[in-house]
Amino acid sequence: MSNEENAKQAIESTQKFVGNTLSLLKDLKEKNPKVFFGGIGGIAVLLLIMLASGGDNKPPLQGPAIKNLVIGQQYVLKSANSYDSASTVRLVSVPGALAAYDDSEEADRNGACQHMAQGTKVTALEFQDFAGKKNAFVKVKMLDGECKDNEGWALAIDIQ
Repeated sequence: MSNEENAKQAIESTQKFVGNTLSLLKDLKEKNPKVFFGGIGGIAVLLLIMLASGGDNKPPLQGPAIKNLVIGQQYVLKSANSYDSASTVRLVSVPGALAAYDDSEEADRNGACQHMAQGTKVTALEFQDFAGKKNAFVKVKMLDGECKDNEGWALAIDIQ
């Protein structure tokens, strides 16, 4: 069979099905109108119930929890945007530099104390607001590792 013959056969079978269904519905309407209109009413009631029941009661989407950080308290670095334990947290020398950060240069990726491992202990030294968000950046001092006593700025969501 060619594609045209298959298409014609599909169209004919669809037309027969629709025609048979319509004739059955007309016969039902004439012979037993209570069942016909009861079926239509039942379908309408089901649709109304589905529309009125609403959707799932899902809680609103939760973002990373930002703690109320306190100057002088000890915290750890944890990347809020990654589930990979091997990912690092970016530290910069000036708050806000993260917005324009591009580590496509090899020296920038391998620079000393710029990409800190998650779990590095730090102390919060000061805060910086950014784009209308209070305490968006935190100046931290590393407490362990090869970068001990070095300071840098990190996003507040990366301080846990």
